[in-house]
Amino acid sequence: MEEAKRNKFPVSKGAALVVAMLASGISHGDLFESGKVLATGGVSMIGGAGGGGITPWATITGYATKEGINGDLHYTYAPLANYTLHSIGAAVGFWDRFELSYTSSSLTTGSTLDTLGLVFDTVGGLTDSVAGLPISTGIEPFNTTIDMETIGAKVRVFGEAIYDSDNLFPQVAIGAFYKKNKNDDLLRTLKADKTKDWEAYISATKIFFPINTLINITARYTAANQTGLVGFGGPGGSDKEIRPEISLAYLLRKDTVIGVEWAKHGDNLEGESVEVAGLDLTALQPTLDTLGLSALSGTLTQHESDWYDIFVAFFPNKNLSITMAYAMLGNITITPDQHGFYMSLQASF
Repeated sequence: MEEAKRNKFPVSKGAALVVAMLASGISHGDLFESGKVLATGGVSMIGGAGGGGITPWATITGYATKEGINGDLHYTYAPLANYTLHSIGAAVGFWDRFELSYTSSSLTTGSTLDTLGLVFDTVGGLTDSVAGLPISTGIEPFNTTIDMETIGAKVRVFGEAIYDSDNLFPQVAIGAFYKKNKNDDLLRTLKADKTKDWEAYISATKIFFPINTLINITARYTAANQTGLVGFGGPGGSDKEIRPEISLAYLLRKDTVIGVEWAKHGDNLEGESVEVAGLDLTALQPTLDTLGLSALSGTLTQHESDWYDIFVAFFPNKNLSITMAYAMLGNITITPDQHGFYMSLQASF
């Protein structure tokens, strides 16, 4: 019941805002405006905040100036070699000062974890040696899915990224995310310390119109594994650290932007194996060999790589953006070489 109440909170707040608008006589045109230059609103990152594809920027989502409100709905689809990411959400920017966002992400795992699921299913009877109870690993024989919800907030502290292009002072914003992962059993199997956590960041963004270039630098304070999709922390705890992120974008023409991004990732689970009831699964190597799965011998150890992408974003108008990118995500848990194209759509209002 409490969960249902919490889920209704954003809806009731939104309804209250609409009622307040109607009661005060504020028109849609007065409040919801889009006065910024085309393409300067950025796109939606996979966590929902306004920015690039994998890193938040100091800009506030949408095209609203200090006179109004602007928001967006966004969807990202990333079919990688062994994983598929779906991300859908919304964000609202208030008076070019404050931003709120919400995103629901779903990561469907591929062949490596599916094979482990088949092994567990074949072996069967996994029980806790102390409690004597059946153990759920969170890994299914097919289509294991990781679901995560992200709530974000961002505040512009000072500076102007767009209109003060004749000086070097950037726009600076601080922000935070609260992330909750819904596959507790799988994260326990992968040795993550937490299934939910917060992270904070500070971003500095500057657009240099004379050279049609945007530069963004972000420092994120986090303990996330794979942005939180694989939980937070590891066997050594969940102490946070500062990780840098950089975006470079070039305005090819007024409606087209190309760019690159890099995001530093952590090593909380580096070198760790998958674990079930305290059993390090490197001990399963003989079983895998017997099942003809000796090729998995080198895949039971986890690694995490920094994320990179190369993107092109097209803005036919201020109500729509289409982003195509090639993402190089490297190792995700026990699966290497996770690279592939992704597409992101954003509808602004």
